Amino acid sequence: MREESTVQQGIKRRGFSASLGLAALGVGGWITGCSKVPDTIKIGVAQPLSGPLAGLGQDLLNGVKLAVDEINRSGLNVDGKRVTLEVVAQDDRADAASGKAAAQQLLESGVVAVIGHLNSGVSLETAPIYAAKEVPQLIISTNPRITQLGLATTFRIVANDNLQARAIGAFAAAQLNADAYAVVDDGSPYGKGLAEGAAAQLLAAKKHIAVRQSFDDKTQAFAELAARLKEAQVRVIVCMLNDFQALALLQELQKLGHSRVALLGGDLVKTADMAKGMGVIDGIYATSPVLDVAEFTTGRQFLEKYIAAFQKPPAYGGHYTYDAVYVVSEAIKKAGSAAPADITRALRGINGYAPVTGTMAWDGQGELRYGAVGVYELRKGQWELRMRSDRW
Repeated sequence: MREESTVQQGIKRRGFSASLGLAALGVGGWITGCSKVPDTIKIGVAQPLSGPLAGLGQDLLNGVKLAVDEINRSGLNVDGKRVTLEVVAQDDRADAASGKAAAQQLLESGVVAVIGHLNSGVSLETAPIYAAKEVPQLIISTNPRITQLGLATTFRIVANDNLQARAIGAFAAAQLNADAYAVVDDGSPYGKGLAEGAAAQLLAAKKHIAVRQSFDDKTQAFAELAARLKEAQVRVIVCMLNDFQALALLQELQKLGHSRVALLGGDLVKTADMAKGMGVIDGIYATSPVLDVAEFTTGRQFLEKYIAAFQKPPAYGGHYTYDAVYVVSEAIKKAGSAAPADITRALRGINGYAPVTGTMAWDGQGELRYGAVGVYELRKGQWELRMRSDRW
């Protein structure tokens, strides 16, 4: 073999040194790149923060803020690094188009998970947007169609409408027994879907539905409907309308003297404003998968902290979004990463500690495993629990 020249040897040595240098840079770059945990991890919130549902949306946002403040104070360590959580909020205006814009803005801001949305119609439109970026979405929306989209990033934090519809049908048939029923809704995915499920339950119980009608979510003219209810001698109204619509209907019934009636609604009538309808008809009832915070063992402590932070009691489901943040933070720690895809995978297998409601874990579709629905009666201006179940 011919001996290499000094020049050739020099070239090879320089080449070898250059390779080592590039390798070192590559390793150094990998070492830097593999640390996926930033100093600040952003949690997105998309809820109606303006308009008629602003009180509910703000309550859901408050629950997130309270949890984030607590977690930051106690310290969150991810993969050996101390990090800070930051809340990024967007107003979805309870509107699908606005919700899609809000979702896009949250993704552009770099959130790793989103607590939203309240309205089923908004969640149906936004779920594919989050899924495209593998960002987990924790929803309080209840329409079953959302999880039926088959997206790995969707996690419902309360029971869905299938269970609530069974609760409405079972309670209306057994506890509010009548010869004639009415089922009305506001035309929204939430209202219409829940009304159809409840109607199916009533028919299965061999109950007569004398009136079945859909409106939109703004209608307040119910004179014609009230006349139909009186003519058909309807004694139980399954009412999937907003509270202001239900109150408008009760006013029309009062004018006609048709007051021997019970009204059973969903979440949208389980409000403080419905107390205005007391005494107008025989009874006002509501069902909800959002159980009152006072029903939980640690609910009192949550109430005290919430009131201290916001100078008012919670209006809806802030304790659920509070719990959701704790479970997301646990998933981040379990994943050892702030990458949305890693967090999604961790959530899929987690049995997360929820400080108020106890635990959050999901089935293969993203449905909450231990969700329950309560039935409440309006008495002396307050909603009182009549019964609750996770089976119905």
